[in-house]
Amino acid sequence: MSVAVRTSQNVLLEYEPASLGERILAAIVDYLVIFGWIILVMAVPAQLHIRTGNVYVVCVMFPIVVYDLLSEWLLNGRSIGKIALGIRVVMLDGSQPGLGAYLIRWLFRIIESGAFIGGIVPVITIAVNGKGQRLGDMAAGTTVVKLKPAVSLDEVLLRPFDESYVVQFPEVRLLSDRDIGIVREALRIGDEGILIRTADKIKDVTGINSQLTNRVFLETVVSDYQFITVQ
Repeated sequence: MSVAVRTSQNVLLEYEPASLGERILAAIVDYLVIFGWIILVMAVPAQLHIRTGNVYVVCVMFPIVVYDLLSEWLLNGRSIGKIALGIRVVMLDGSQPGLGAYLIRWLFRIIESGAFIGGIVPVITIAVNGKGQRLGDMAAGTTVVKLKPAVSLDEVLLRPFDESYVVQFPEVRLLSDRDIGIVREALRIGDEGILIRTADKIKDVTGINSQLTNRVFLETVVSDYQFITVQ
């Protein structure tokens, strides 16, 4: 089962939701990181016979409490555990998750934590939800998906790139790196419906009129953009 994410360019991309097992393993890695932090900041002073007070304990606990919020915010939707498992938080509307979305997920995580309801509710919610969402994801409009390998130019260009290359569509100057990234992703997925919508959107933005097939057109757009931007 896949999760459909519509980008701001109105291109529909499909991602595979992170499995329940992957999310649990990512959480375990995060718990190990937190445990390592506790050992570092508590055991070391004890070994050195350094006296600590309440202020020190508060300073130690604060990073633990906000770990999920800060890591996802600062690491673009990933904690150390998510990085290790190759998964990431994304918005279902295709936009970039902001601090507000991460904050909502964090607040709901506190409510869903084992200290309150045994931790079983998020497990059940993720298992039965078709988009791999726990309650916090539902409230924030997010989900957690598997990261796909970055798409290289070798995967989307069919012909060699040399100095004799002739740009067919100079209008690609109107596109951004983000636009080209979406084009590459559409080419990598290869779904004809996605290729059609992506090609139509590129033509609308640039004013290009082409009779090439959607795939060849998009591959040419990427080639032209690369040639122009590296000059």
